Amino acid sequence: MEITERQKKILCQIIEEYAETASPVGSVTMAKLFGVSPATVRAEMARLEVLGLIAQPHTSAGRVPTDAGYRFYVNHLADDYEAGVNYAEYRPEVKMIEGNSLGRGKYALERRAMSQSQADAAIREAVDTLVELTGNLGLATIGSQLYLSGISRLFMQPEFGDTRRVQAVAKLLDNLEPWLREAAPGEALNIFIGHENPIGKNSEVSLIISKFRSPFSDRSYIGVLGPTRQNYSKVMSLVKHAGNMLEEIL
Repeated sequence: MEITERQKKILCQIIEEYAETASPVGSVTMAKLFGVSPATVRAEMARLEVLGLIAQPHTSAGRVPTDAGYRFYVNHLADDYEAGVNYAEYRPEVKMIEGNSLGRGKYALERRAMSQSQADAAIREAVDTLVELTGNLGLATIGSQLYLSGISRLFMQPEFGDTRRVQAVAKLLDNLEPWLREAAPGEALNIFIGHENPIGKNSEVSLIISKFRSPFSDRSYIGVLGPTRQNYSKVMSLVKHAGNMLEEIL
């Protein structure tokens, strides 16, 4: 897939703006951030739309990321963030705030999990902390049990005013524990976006889970389930840290 650096930056900004506002992102907003004309941004958006990375939900609306756009971001742009490439150079104050927040979040995960003397309590504490930090539903496997926390937080998100989507999420949750046990995803960090989810494909959610070794299993999992519209860079970092931290302290 051929995509220019400016198109990568625009895609990144659309994803971040949409994560914050839950509203389609227009060319005028992007033009102000990039210091170019709205016509230039519209041309770049048109290319991203042809590539299937963004979509226009209504004729007069701005653009929103597609599942493919999120996947491209997760596969390519998140790696660039880790390498120090600054795609959000136009909003450095936002990245500084997010960076400070991420550091505090990782510290909270460690402090609260390490305050527990029992392994199962430490895992639950880590899950509850992820819920508070991300606003998503938190989950973890403890033995053959699936611990869930924050269901009400998940359904408070604007995406879940549609009963059909709530039912799709419920179906996913009903089948998640046996699927994890059977599929046993092997990567340290596993990300399933929208239709990539093995169950509840129409729920328009993303499942982000970290595999770790615990006293209960060599394949324990901790993570979050949230709308596809979320801050992937932050959430992925927190979930990965939670898995690494639990493996170390348990």
